Amino acid sequence: MRLLHGDGDPTTPEGLRAIYAPPRLPWLRVNMVSSLDGAATGSDGRSGTVNNAVDVDVFHVLRDLADAVLVGAGTAVAETYAATGAPIVIVSRRGRVPDDLRGCEPGTVRLATVAEAPGLDAARDEIGEENVYVTGTSEVDLQALRDRLHEEGMRHVLCEGGPSLLGSLLEAGVVDELCHTITPKLLAGDGRRIVTGPPTDVPVSLGSLIEHEGTLLGRWLVIR
Repeated sequence: MRLLHGDGDPTTPEGLRAIYAPPRLPWLRVNMVSSLDGAATGSDGRSGTVNNAVDVDVFHVLRDLADAVLVGAGTAVAETYAATGAPIVIVSRRGRVPDDLRGCEPGTVRLATVAEAPGLDAARDEIGEENVYVTGTSEVDLQALRDRLHEEGMRHVLCEGGPSLLGSLLEAGVVDELCHTITPKLLAGDGRRIVTGPPTDVPVSLGSLIEHEGTLLGRWLVIR
């Protein structure tokens, strides 16, 4: 593993952690992976078929640094999320807690939803009213959600997608950093890109770039 841009030593656990430490708080970072030709998921619809061992290593570093993990409901289902480590905050307009995250310890799973969500009452019964954030009427207000998480002490938020949620976060102007891994694979097909949604134009600067056996792991900082 070698550092192509930035400062630090990625060859030790401590050095890798220092490279990915947020430069300030509060901070909202997004972590995504794609193949060389831009596919965010493989033929099975999962990012797990795109990533590799070094991406997983960085994934665990980012998880360890985060106060909360933000993820869209569809991604949580497709990637079979489990409640381990930092609280998982599911974004769902339907107000549905994924089956694999039901019955977890109180507070380990949170839900961001809307007042019109058909599953709102059931979600409150399932995970507790205090763990359900209603931040809009028909669309989740992501700025309000970010502020709510910060107020509750979750000042370093890690979003793990999917592409639609990333597009909405960029549109809302709440993303501080994108961690993007490019794996040396060509997948073709019609897989989604790492961002979907209305056109947007968000300028970024390169914070760091690591290379390992053809895999590129970049940190891109949003320019305010």
